[in-house]
Order: sequence, then structure tokens, then C-alpha cells
Amino acid sequence: MGEAAARRFVKQETRTLPANPGCFKSRKVVVSCVLLGFESLLLSLIIAYVPYTKIDWDAYMSQVSGFLAGERDYRNLKGDTGPLVYPAGFLYVYSAVQFVTGGEVFPAQILFGVLYITNLAMIFLIYNKTNVLPWWALCLLCLSRRIHSIFVLRLFNDCFAMTLLHAAIALLLYRRWHLAMIIFSAAVSIKMNVLLCAPPLFLMLLKGLGLSSILMALSGAGMLQILFGLPFLLVNPTAYISRAFDLGRVFIHFWSVNFKFVPEAIFTSKKFAISLLVVHLILLACFAHYKWCKYEGGLPHLLLSKFVTMKHSRFDPNNSHSKILNNDHIVTTIFVGNFIGIICARSLHYQFYSWYFYSLPFMLWKTSFPIIIRLILFAGVEVCWNIYPSNVYSSPLLLFIHLTILWGLWITPCEYPYKENKDSQTKEA
Repeated sequence: MGEAAARRFVKQETRTLPANPGCFKSRKVVVSCVLLGFESLLLSLIIAYVPYTKIDWDAYMSQVSGFLAGERDYRNLKGDTGPLVYPAGFLYVYSAVQFVTGGEVFPAQILFGVLYITNLAMIFLIYNKTNVLPWWALCLLCLSRRIHSIFVLRLFNDCFAMTLLHAAIALLLYRRWHLAMIIFSAAVSIKMNVLLCAPPLFLMLLKGLGLSSILMALSGAGMLQILFGLPFLLVNPTAYISRAFDLGRVFIHFWSVNFKFVPEAIFTSKKFAISLLVVHLILLACFAHYKWCKYEGGLPHLLLSKFVTMKHSRFDPNNSHSKILNNDHIVTTIFVGNFIGIICARSLHYQFYSWYFYSLPFMLWKTSFPIIIRLILFAGVEVCWNIYPSNVYSSPLLLFIHLTILWGLWITPCEYPYKENKDSQTKEA
């Protein structure tokens, strides 16, 4: 699509911004600060008065203790819940946690409370750097009972992984592509679910960087994985790779929040897993071609144009042929790509809610649904995640809500993904 046509399309289809965006953003900053203060007080009360529920903490500490004792064979790193199934970054992070807290729960809860506030501050930064959510809707990010529990009453490693992922997204909004990829890789090294964001993130690299910069960014991310895993790769590489990056792991049917209505025999079958993977790939391809790459003429045209640019620029280190991506487009693509993976995940345990909760308000406000419908859908998701155990009513309801949100995102007109004025200060050195 030509530049003139694209601009006309933008005027017709993009959402209307506030009359005074500066005032609007200032109000959002004030609300964000107030909410951070409120959440700090609330977390203090939760830690002080709500009983802690021990789930994985002892297993984490056992696995870390084995590592600190000198064990480097992943086959021998185990805990109360079974063998270690997380990459090496998990061991480094929780070794630090054990050192700081002495392995005790109460100081760990305080540490995770600080982590919660840090993560929320980064989320507010992302929302303040975009023009999607109104100031009053920022309150939704503080209303999840389940998320508070995941952070300070369960101490799951998902909290560290998602905080690093949100930090990587925030860095992308400042065009710090290479550092963002290193932080993204660090998040993957704690828990593999972060890889759900890899396809849309790679697409953003294709659209936002020249080929040489893409290769450098990917190399940095890959080198970090090798560096973190090296002590274990030198001892037993097969055990490390198969345990830390096991893509075929089957979760227990009872603990799943989604697809609980599917009979256990089908739920645990390989055919069901492959079917969900196929649906996942199809949805990603459809959104990439028809939504995220619409202005480039579709995904194949984007790849072809990148090849042509590479051929003419000969790995132009200055990235002179690239355009500056709009912040809304970056966040939308990554959030929706991750959400597609959530929908197609065979099993979602209760702590997995942290994988996408903070993106829900953003995605709901990217749809063209009325505000009341957005709020109902948001509340419906929260209700489903607070029903324990998940049952034949809450599980299909959650899937229905997910699909409704995805449909709303699909039918919403696309927005122009680039900034109209290329500003040199937004480039990464």
C-alpha cells in the first residue's frame, strides 16, 4: 500500500485521540503513581494477614540447594514436585532469592512484593507510552485477586519471567532493540512460556530493523542462553536441553483451567496437542498476514521486500531503509501474539494467569466493543480464574470469553503501524 493511501486509511480508521494528549498522559502518570502507592499498602496487608499457601517454594529451594552444592547434571536436580524443568536462569534467580531471604518464606514474600510493584510500574510505563487505555481504566490492572496471590502468596517463578518480559517490551518502546532481546532471552531462561511472544517479536524485528541489526539482536539473545546453560551443557547437554526445554510436557488434567471440559484421555493425547499447535500456527499466520502486515501487503510481501532491501543495502548497518514502528503497534502485536498462544495452550495452571492478565485491558480497548462489554469480559476472565477447581462450566466459559476477545481484535480495523515522521533520536545506536 502506498504512503498516500496509507495516510488516508489512517484518517478513516484509527481511533480518535484525546483533544489534549499531553494532559491525558499527565493524568495517566498521576493515576499510575497513586495506584502504585495503593498497591504497596495493599501488599503489606496481604503479606501480614493472609496465610501463605505452600506449593512450589520447597521444590524451588531443593532444586537450588542441589545446584549450589555443585550438581551440574540436570537429571539429578529435583524437588518435592519432581525433576527440575526450567532453564538455567531459574537456578541463578532463585539462588539469589535464597541468598537474600535465607530460604525463609516471609522475607521472600516481601521480596516478591517489591517485584510486584516493579512489574506493575513497568506495565504502567507501557500503557503510558501508548494511547489505548483511558486513565480511569488503569485501575483494572490492580483488581485481580488471583494475580496478588500468584506474586506474594505463591512465590512462583512466573513472576520473575513476566517482569523481565514486560521490561523487554518497555525497552522496545524506547527502540532499545538489542538490549530488549537480551532481557527477553533472560526471561526465557527462567520459564519457557515467554517463547509465546517470540513469533510476534521476531516480526517486529523484521519490520523495525535492518538485517544486520536483526542478526546482532538474535545473536545476543542466543549467546545469553548458551552462557547461562554452559555449566550444564558441558556436563550433560542432552539432559539439560531435554529437561529445560521440554516442549512435549503433559500437564495434569485436574489442575488445568482451560480445556477442563475435554475428557482426560483426549486432553493428554498427542493428537490433541498437535491439533492445538496447528490451530496456533494458523491463527498466528492469519493475524500476521491480514492484520500485522496489512500495510506491507501481507506477510510474504514483507519478507520479499526485506530480501530486496538486504540485496540493495548489503546489510546496511545504519538501518536507513527501516521505518520507525508505532508504540501501539509493537505492544498490540506482542500482546495479541502471546494471547493466541494462551488460547491454544493445552493446559493453563492457575499461576499462568500472570502470562496475560496485564495485557487484557489493552486488548479489550483495542477492540471496538462498547465499554460495558469490555468490562464484562474483563470481569468474566477474572471470575473464571478464581473458581477452584476449574469445572465444566467455568472452563468453557473462559474459552468462550477468550475467543470473543480474539474475534473483537480480528474485526477491529487495522491502524497504520509506522510513525509518519522518522525521528533519528529513536534509533538505537
